[in-house]
Amino acid sequence: MRVLITGGAGHVGRAMTRRLVDKGWDVHVIGLDKEAHLPGATYAYCDIMHYDSLREQMRGCEAVIHLAAFASPNITSGSPTFAVNVSGTFNVFEAADAEGIKRVVQASSINAFGCFWGTVDIAPRYLPIDEAHPTYTTDPYSYSKELVENIGDYYWRRSGISSVALRFPYVYPGADLHSEKFLKERQQTVANIEALAQLPEAERTARIDAMNAKIMKFRSERWMETRMRPADFPPEYPYNDWLWEVCLSDRFVFWAYVDDRDTAQAAEKGITAKFEGSHALFINAENNSLNTDSQTLIRLFYPNLAAQPLTGAQSLVSIEKARTLIGYEPEYSVY
Repeated sequence: MRVLITGGAGHVGRAMTRRLVDKGWDVHVIGLDKEAHLPGATYAYCDIMHYDSLREQMRGCEAVIHLAAFASPNITSGSPTFAVNVSGTFNVFEAADAEGIKRVVQASSINAFGCFWGTVDIAPRYLPIDEAHPTYTTDPYSYSKELVENIGDYYWRRSGISSVALRFPYVYPGADLHSEKFLKERQQTVANIEALAQLPEAERTARIDAMNAKIMKFRSERWMETRMRPADFPPEYPYNDWLWEVCLSDRFVFWAYVDDRDTAQAAEKGITAKFEGSHALFINAENNSLNTDSQTLIRLFYPNLAAQPLTGAQSLVSIEKARTLIGYEPEYSVY
């Protein structure tokens, strides 16, 4: 099968390219690097904002994996983020339609839910989060990912293009998940959380509430959308406090993570699986990134939720739809 990968020279794209090349696929990659070394694949410079060039690169392909995009709202301002991510995705689907291609896999994000980069607090109605949960995007990047999923819906209705929008959380290179640095940091965070859980409830709640108040001020001032280093943030924000990192980052992505090799698996199955329609799919590991008790995380950091049906270190983000629709099954984790 000949497949086009937009943005295939990036971190996630290289993992996908390796997997498909190893399986004997004819892989053609486009991107904004003048040249890229991708063993076994062909490469061409092409901007997805240039429709005619994009369509030419797509000619002869049977499927498309679309990754090219701004990956966060702090790379550039909202307008170019929206233009490239949304209009660029429209161009990809439009070119696929013109070339008669009926299968597209696109990279969405866990942030299509409206979490990590947002200016408001998260308020999950239930856990594990799934694709049926209402979204509440409040930053340009997350909003762009919400809209690209709608573009997939539009082209299913318009042209019968079947597609999946893969909602990736943070994507780790496989080696990082078992590096000494990662394991040490994870063990320390687990120890800190366990110590926090042992505090008297009033003391524990007061500490978490005080930290969350600072974080919501930080978010409302849109510091998440700046390119400043943490050391340059105003001194009122305790970025060196372990609880700051947990409440600012981990809590907002539900401790979800994925190995880059599993993103490649999901992309392959998104092309080969037998399904019709346009579908958003959470793609992550089946356990939380700390590999610790999920009920403890819920009790501490989502106290307004009633008891939730999770056991052990089960992920707070459900992958059941991906399992059912495309046969995705995580192969790598922090276990």
